[in-house]
Amino acid sequence: MTGTELIPAPRDLLRNDAGYISLHAETGLEAGPGTEGVARWLRATLGAATGLPFPEAPGARGRIVLAIDPILPPEGYRLVVDEFPVLIQGGSAAGVFYGAQTLRQLLDPDAFRRAPVRPGQDWDLPHITIEDSPRFAWRGLMLDVARHFLPKDQILRHLDLMAAHKLNVLHFHLTDDQGWRIEIERYPRLTEVGSWRARTKFGHRASPLWEEKPHGGYYTKDDIREIVAYAAERHISVVPEIDIPGHSQAAIAAYPELGNTDVIDTTSLTVWDTWGINKNVLAPTDNTLRFFEGVFEEVLELFPSTFVHIGGDECAKDQWKESAGAQARIRELGLSDEDELQSWFIRHFGNWLTARGRRLIGWDEILEGGTTEVGLAAGAAVSSWRGYAGGITAARAGHDVVMCPEQQVYLDHRQDGGPDEPVPIGFVRTLEDVFRFEPVPSELTPDEARHVLGTQANVWTEVMEDPARVDYQTYPRLAAFAEVAWSWLPAPAERDFADFERRMTVHYRRLDALGVGYRPPSGPRPWQRRPGVLGRPIEGAPPNV
Repeated sequence: MTGTELIPAPRDLLRNDAGYISLHAETGLEAGPGTEGVARWLRATLGAATGLPFPEAPGARGRIVLAIDPILPPEGYRLVVDEFPVLIQGGSAAGVFYGAQTLRQLLDPDAFRRAPVRPGQDWDLPHITIEDSPRFAWRGLMLDVARHFLPKDQILRHLDLMAAHKLNVLHFHLTDDQGWRIEIERYPRLTEVGSWRARTKFGHRASPLWEEKPHGGYYTKDDIREIVAYAAERHISVVPEIDIPGHSQAAIAAYPELGNTDVIDTTSLTVWDTWGINKNVLAPTDNTLRFFEGVFEEVLELFPSTFVHIGGDECAKDQWKESAGAQARIRELGLSDEDELQSWFIRHFGNWLTARGRRLIGWDEILEGGTTEVGLAAGAAVSSWRGYAGGITAARAGHDVVMCPEQQVYLDHRQDGGPDEPVPIGFVRTLEDVFRFEPVPSELTPDEARHVLGTQANVWTEVMEDPARVDYQTYPRLAAFAEVAWSWLPAPAERDFADFERRMTVHYRRLDALGVGYRPPSGPRPWQRRPGVLGRPIEGAPPNV
């Protein structure tokens, strides 16, 4: 280890000389005011891997010192390894935490294990000085637990992996047509009925295969409190998503009165068992508004995040066009069409959240009714997923944006164009493709570009039936994405992918130590190859299936 194998790459790194110092059983830890949480994390995590106790040792020479220096950027840090003491300073506790993450990467990859594999060894740190801070404030991962449920321990594991890559926002996709995953006490049927489906489409939606067994699960309120607290200790904000008014069949199956009852018999609906755009959407009634205000009241009690995501994507308008009730609502509100009706629905909850000190964020379809008056509420933000266009429109209208275009950072999409790629859906996006992703569109002026809060990678789980598949699709591409989100990289064509691959040779060993089932750089492992209908695009199917 030379100290230059860091991911994401730091802004400034100076290898002082060829020397090293060693951490050993007597190495102490001194936590300055405001860094106590980082010290707990460092003792628990690095202590478990190394077997070193890191006792409190204020004033001792052989120690690691954690301190806040307000001159540094809030998430920035300075790490100095020369002689003892080792110094980690940050502009805030978050900055100190990221410095501690870098310290961990400077050690042997076995520092990422949960118990020591060579007890009693010393741990070498290279003489090095690093000053670093992130390019973007929003460095996110969207995790879909509605299509395939992930148990709580897996969510905690992904939070640890996010922290190891200096990501700081978990966009938690908790509800969809295929499942409702959060306990709402005043509406118990949301989880009693809405959290389970009778069977599941296996593979993409054009696949003829089914898994003929129930699938489901949900998080209790205490589970959510634990997840949020665990994330906060790692300086990660959890942004909940309750998807409305589309992608809502699980909620309608639980409470049929939420649907367009003058168009279909909603009492016959069940939790959806396949993928795609669903025509069953919420009715634009006062009852629906009051119901989801009740849902959001309980959500706000659990999630302290500034932003609350309300989805708003892929809302089919067919039922609203046929519904006498929906058409009456359009006339009553003086709206021109169903797009403006959706905009009214979204704006209602934007104002409702604003009144409670929160900010609405939604997928870029929330722009379809316009960005003024009947459009977005002031302070609303946009997740731009259908390419860059929605983000450009929103930024030019003065709305903040998180860039997550499907064509670049949807990690459910295939990683290779060959026939061995498991469930080959969507666009081919290699590790290098993700590394060369640029979140800020060149069309924006500098003032407009300030509305780009940052970026996130999206992990949709329709074709990820278990945690192993989530690992395979997400890694190693999330490592490249983390560098895009954190590091101050040059223009995409000028980025040094060869250097990134060099650093990844060490990072793969870290991922191995963490137990991540990533896609190997040489291609799928033999057991991951799925010939036949799951391993090849289906004849006649669209490219993004």
